[in-house]
Amino acid sequence: MGKDSFVVAVVGATGAVGREMLKTLEARKFPVSKIVPLASSRSAGSEVEFNGEKVIVQELTEDSFEGIDLALFSAGGAVSEEYAPLAARSGCVVVDNSSTWRMDDQCPLVVPEVNPDDLDWHKGIIANPNCSTIQMVVPLKPIHDAAKITRIVVSTYQAVAGGGQKAMDEMTTQVRQMFNFDLESIEPKVMPYRIAFNCLPQIDVFLENDYTKEEMKMVHETHKIFGDDSFGVSPTAVRVPVYIGHSESVNIETEKKMTAAECRALLSQAPGVRVLDNPAEKIYPMPIEAVDEDDTFVGRIREDNTVENGLNMWICADNLRKGAALNAVQIAEELVKRDLVRVP
Repeated sequence: MGKDSFVVAVVGATGAVGREMLKTLEARKFPVSKIVPLASSRSAGSEVEFNGEKVIVQELTEDSFEGIDLALFSAGGAVSEEYAPLAARSGCVVVDNSSTWRMDDQCPLVVPEVNPDDLDWHKGIIANPNCSTIQMVVPLKPIHDAAKITRIVVSTYQAVAGGGQKAMDEMTTQVRQMFNFDLESIEPKVMPYRIAFNCLPQIDVFLENDYTKEEMKMVHETHKIFGDDSFGVSPTAVRVPVYIGHSESVNIETEKKMTAAECRALLSQAPGVRVLDNPAEKIYPMPIEAVDEDDTFVGRIREDNTVENGLNMWICADNLRKGAALNAVQIAEELVKRDLVRVP
């Protein structure tokens, strides 16, 4: 028999995603009996707000997880690698937002609208996928189930919030410098080049195959989430001067013919998807409309006339929300629903 409420820790509670996790837990009325915000020694002692009350942030230590039922991690890969196994060993179930555990065979990689059943075999650590992967697989999974996808080509237009608060601050500074015609003072530190009024076709480091780490995450994670690696995924990930909200241009080929109208009708019924698609009225998704929204927005659905069974679409989502915090909280909700908030 499951518990009615849970002691929940948020690791990295003072970061952009950590704060969004606290907001999302509160907004969705997750059954929290006690919230425990955790962060590095630099942030310990500061305050965050939860359910209208100020809560003091505690320093993350090896003993932080005694008595914790569930921990949402968003403090970077090094922290997750060190502390997630400690949390699991103490009986706490971890939902981790870093890339550390995503491709570990012992850890489910879950988008609740797509593969919730994978939670049944968790061993204490559940991985939250990459933001760009999440918003792509939510609308593509119903299409794959109906018509079997054989190839995906995706170009991302990713907001600077994906690089953290420092990246957002850097863009703000650069915009001010440019409006003041102070170009000589622009000195990129977080991004490889100036991001203000620019696009950077590099997110994370380049690998030996000349794809970036971000791009290969989309390949491997999509295959793992779908439980199917029979189709190719060809990604190009680009950072654009948008604060919050990732966009993606997605081209797919399918085994079975699906018309644009059939796709539109299918996605209109899909969980977590909102179709905005009326070009005649200039209705289509934009990142500014996706901010603070739970859904993944899909539009510009049209047939690719260069191949027999091809479709194009445009996808937008809030990368801090559905791309990180919301998906983690939805995983937590699914764990509660299935009585899985326990470490086997």
